Amino acid sequence: MDWDKLRIFHTVAEAGSFTRAGDGLDLSQSAVSRQISSLERELKVPLFHRHARGLMLTEQGDILYRAARDIHQRLAVTRARLVETSERPSGPLKVTASVGLGANWVARRIPEFLDLYPEVQVELILTSGALDLAMREADVAIRLHRPFEADLIQRRLFTVHYHACASTDYIKRFGEPRTLDELESHRLITLSDDQPAHFLNVHRFLTRFPDLAEPRQVHLCVNDAQALRAAVVSGAGIGMVPDHASEGHPELVRLLRDYEAPSLDCYFVYPEAMRSVARLQVFRDFLLQKAQRWAH
Repeated sequence: MDWDKLRIFHTVAEAGSFTRAGDGLDLSQSAVSRQISSLERELKVPLFHRHARGLMLTEQGDILYRAARDIHQRLAVTRARLVETSERPSGPLKVTASVGLGANWVARRIPEFLDLYPEVQVELILTSGALDLAMREADVAIRLHRPFEADLIQRRLFTVHYHACASTDYIKRFGEPRTLDELESHRLITLSDDQPAHFLNVHRFLTRFPDLAEPRQVHLCVNDAQALRAAVVSGAGIGMVPDHASEGHPELVRLLRDYEAPSLDCYFVYPEAMRSVARLQVFRDFLLQKAQRWAH
């Protein structure tokens, strides 16, 4: 199929008339009409219904329009990437992360990145689920587990260490447990069972640790890590809190220091197709640098 005719067809379908399409293409109305008629003869199907108020796509025309629109969008993305290889990083960048990690670690470092690269517009999407990078739901994911999908590049940022924590007020009221066995007489806070398995494995350290015949009783169960941290800070009980969530909360006391709690590795993940995009490259390098400093 002649690409020039397909390009003209796409413009006509978007404009809804030969006249408006001709204005956009810098062609006469008759020249545009001839190109569409030639394409219809080539394909042996009508692409438009002609009427006094303009043009309407036929069923076959709608099928071709969807394909042409997809090609047009792909070319626009490719053109933007090619321009970025020779210009300063710019444009939108969708970044997804878990709610706790995104709010407590990523968001705190975004202002400095924006100072360095003001032409990049970051959209930070915080969710407990995993957005589909292949379908462009996001450009970059910062995850606390290795990616399961194919064709994704991963760079390890750091290890997130979790600790059993309680507030100073809670310890004043109920005392500080020194061993796992002493947790029996304390209020335990954990995540609900509908959370991802890697999070549940960490939080079950308090309730289902090895050699425990029956799970410990849970006094508060929440479905959000931020809410769990807030409950611990307010004195509701003992819960697992990651390094990044305890920053700025001097009232949190780390407990059971003699026991090694589970940890999660954090990864910077992006599609192979985005490898050469300048705004992604500078964001990756920025976070890797910040991660190295924070981890030490």
